[in-house]
Amino acid sequence: MSTIKYRHIEAAEYLINSKYTIATTGAGISVESGIPPFRGQDGLWSRYNPIVLDLDYYYSNTIESWKVIKKLFFDFFGSAKPNEAHKVLARLEEKELLNCVITQNIDNLHHEAGSKNIIEYHGNSRQMVCMKCADIFAVKNLTLTNEPPKCPHCSGLLKPDFIFFGEAIPQYAATQSVIEAKKADVVLLIGTTGEVMPASFIPEIAKSSGAKIIEINPIPSKFTNRFTDIYIPQKASEALLMIESIIFK
Repeated sequence: MSTIKYRHIEAAEYLINSKYTIATTGAGISVESGIPPFRGQDGLWSRYNPIVLDLDYYYSNTIESWKVIKKLFFDFFGSAKPNEAHKVLARLEEKELLNCVITQNIDNLHHEAGSKNIIEYHGNSRQMVCMKCADIFAVKNLTLTNEPPKCPHCSGLLKPDFIFFGEAIPQYAATQSVIEAKKADVVLLIGTTGEVMPASFIPEIAKSSGAKIIEINPIPSKFTNRFTDIYIPQKASEALLMIESIIFK
């Protein structure tokens, strides 16, 4: 039996025997949906200046910032569809083998795949929030152009409802993620390298509370040699489909 196959079996057994399982996902799970990661040699920040997501810059250079934001997060990301990794997590939740997904991603793909209990650590791109009156609007009900979006109620500047540089993690997401991590017997750590703080502390909190860590990443991360129990060096969809097939064989 190959080492990878054995790891699949071991991971499946962990999930079957776990009383409470969470998944923490990063940009890597969405790469197979055509969304590149932000960091790394081929990441978005190698092609675009990350200052466009700085809150002060958005206020002071709104037109320039909005053009890039619209292109990346609404024109490009908006056409992406959930891949098999997202769908497997949704099916595991439906079968009561997964209790929560904590995602750093703002691409909405876990929602579209059918997951229900999702903590969006960095917010989402489904909504806009008015910086003047604080009203929230579904993007699907707005007409987005190259002009910065304005509030239908007060004409204030709208901002995508995800975290910009200079903003704090939403209180609910920050607090509930810690609660979920402390409850977990098993953590599926998928497509996250451990470079983004404070999200990188979530698996560590779970580990310190006694959880087993199953890491799925094509290449080792900052977690791998520190506290990962089972490391599966594969694409997310490939590994999760194999684990799912073992569980439900």
